[in-house]
Amino acid sequence: MKTLDIGKATGSLAAYAKSVRSQPVIVTRRGKPLAALMPIANTDVETATLSTDPRFLALIERARTRYQREGGIRSEELRRRLGLKIVPTKRRRQR
Repeated sequence: MKTLDIGKATGSLAAYAKSVRSQPVIVTRRGKPLAALMPIANTDVETATLSTDPRFLALIERARTRYQREGGIRSEELRRRLGLKIVPTKRRRQR
């Protein structure tokens, strides 16, 4: 893993971004980690942004907790509540 002291960083951000293709670059200040430059694959800007947003992460955690406590609702009920057309589902035959 590469490290880069921010006080000695003289290259362009583009040059440092290119170097993360092979391995992450840890940016330090006085020897202590400050940030990390890491490649991200198979994602988009919105996903990368939301995955680090504390408000969004708290929202997801509240939803998971509520689901564990109260359970969920069937898709037919959700469609009814939203006033959408209810699509009949195929029932499995019991053996």
